[in-house]
Amino acid sequence: MTSSHRLRRLPALPATVAAAAVLLAAAGCSPTDAQATVAVPSPPSEEAALCGALHERLPETVAGLDRSDPEPGSDLTAGWGDGAIVLRCGVPRPARMSDPHAEGVEAGGVNWMLEQREGDGPRFTSTYRKTYVEVSMDKRFAHDASPLAALADAVKKTVPPSL
Repeated sequence: MTSSHRLRRLPALPATVAAAAVLLAAAGCSPTDAQATVAVPSPPSEEAALCGALHERLPETVAGLDRSDPEPGSDLTAGWGDGAIVLRCGVPRPARMSDPHAEGVEAGGVNWMLEQREGDGPRFTSTYRKTYVEVSMDKRFAHDASPLAALADAVKKTVPPSL
């Protein structure tokens, strides 16, 4: 039996299209920057000033992780361990804070509301402060709030109590 199927030669791609395809393929295979990306809060100017002061006092390491601030760069955000711990200052008041059954913890003299996130680590938001400070952690901190203690001194010194 003979086959009647013949291979057809396709017309050549223009050089610019071929070059673009090669560049796209290379970009898809190149290593990416592990730096986290977060939404930057937009608090009122008084709160933004408190956040700027906090940013200056934050530690270079937390829980053994080096500081690696997320993108886009801002005085309202900070990070450690390429996104393992991310701080955002001047966030809106979380709706969960109105829940009388919300869980809270105290670390180093700062009170935090705990939110367990589905499929991720915990998120903590400071309470009773002039602006809200949010700290999100990845899964490795699911049962470990100790990074909050490393941040407490900076929060206490720069974000006054609201009561």
